[in-house]
Amino acid sequence: MDKIKIIALVLKWIILILAILIFLFALFSGAEDGGIKGIIRNSPNALPWIILFVFVFILWKRELVGGILLSLFGIFTIFMFDVFEDNIGVFFIISLLLLLTGVFFIYYSFRIRKEPE
Repeated sequence: MDKIKIIALVLKWIILILAILIFLFALFSGAEDGGIKGIIRNSPNALPWIILFVFVFILWKRELVGGILLSLFGIFTIFMFDVFEDNIGVFFIISLLLLLTGVFFIYYSFRIRKEPE
């Protein structure tokens, strides 16, 4: 197996795990009164992260489209979290990771197309 294919597979798993962790954090972090009732009230905060799951699913099937969507979602999170004001940690942990992973998969999809079979 080629090194870049191994890197792509590892990155797919990392993004999937990151999406799960962020979704769970968004779901549980605002449930102040606790229990199922609090989680249900807080569930709208986790809706944007369901979109990330869809993008990760697309990434597993089609790297180019998934890479473009991940890059766009990374750019979207820059504005969603207003990272240039006071959330620079979010920029490096979430936004930049999504953006760079998307760029990698765009590159990867063009690279595997050029390889002879």
